[in-house]
Amino acid sequence: MTHSYVFDVRLHDVDHAGVMFFARLFVHAHDAYEVFMAHLGLDLCAMIHTGERLPVVHASADYFQPLRHGEQITVTLEIETLGTSSFTVAYAFHASESLLAKVRTVHAYLDPSFNAAAPLPPTLRQSLRPYCNTLNV
Repeated sequence: MTHSYVFDVRLHDVDHAGVMFFARLFVHAHDAYEVFMAHLGLDLCAMIHTGERLPVVHASADYFQPLRHGEQITVTLEIETLGTSSFTVAYAFHASESLLAKVRTVHAYLDPSFNAAAPLPPTLRQSLRPYCNTLNV
C-alpha cells in the first residue's frame, strides 16, 4: 500500500531558471512524511515532547527530470524496509504520469531514556507494516 501527498511547486522552491532547487525536494519529502505519520495517527509533536524521536540518519535523492514552477506534484510514499530499530521511507515524485525524482530517508528510533537506538515500539511497527514494500519486510 502507498500513501499519496500532493503539492504545487512554488516560487520559493525554484532557482532563477524556474527549476526546483535540489534541497527543496527534501523539504517536500519531509512534508509528505509528516502528513503520512498524522494519517497513521502518530503525533510527532507528542513524541518529541515525551523524548521519543525518529531522526533521519540517512537521506538520498535521484533526480530524473526537472520539477518546474507551477507543476502539481504527487508524492507516493511507502515503507521500503522495516528493520529492528529503523525504517526506510521511499518517496516517488510524479507529475503528469512522469517520474521526476525519488527520495529515500532512513529513520532510527531513539529510546527517550538513553538517547540511543532502540527497537521500534510495537504500535509504530504495526502502523507502518501495511505500507511496507512486501519484497523488503
